Parts: sequence; structure tokens; C-alpha cells
Amino acid sequence: MARLGAFIRGAFGVPKADPEAIARIKDWARAALGGSPDTAFAVNEIACMDPACPGVETVILVMEPGVKTRACKVAKGLADVTQDDILEALAS
Repeated sequence: MARLGAFIRGAFGVPKADPEAIARIKDWARAALGGSPDTAFAVNEIACMDPACPGVETVILVMEPGVKTRACKVAKGLADVTQDDILEALAS
């Protein structure tokens, strides 16, 4: 039931993510990886209800042609993510 509550809040109670923050994070990730133009990135802020989670985290999916998609996580909301956070997340 807690997951359903998180879905409902996520769908109806949380404002849309800042497109400028998402673009900034994608740019930092692309620069850090030296990625080709064919590499795609998805950036999402996720609220986790599990007590083991940090509460809110930013997840960056890196989708390179011919390579398995990988997820990198930063234990911060979108607005608080720094370029150093991205470098650290992509290195691990």
C-alpha cells in the first residue's frame, strides 16, 4: 500500500522536474563520459519510501548503442546535484 501512496503522490502531488536542471545534469554526464552523440541519457528524481533509501535521489540512465544501459544514482534531489556528484556517480 505504501508503494501505491508513493505513486499517487508522484503522479498528482509533486511538481514537474526542472527541465533546466535535467539538461544541466545530462550535459555534465555527457562531458564526463566523452560520450558520442548517439549516447542517450535519462534523468529522473525519485522519491523512495524504503527506509534504506535516502528519501529522494536522482537517477541517471546512460544508454549507449550496443552497451547495456546503466543506472547511476546521486542521493540528492535534482536541484542539489553538482557536477562533482555526477563525476563520482559515473565513476562507480
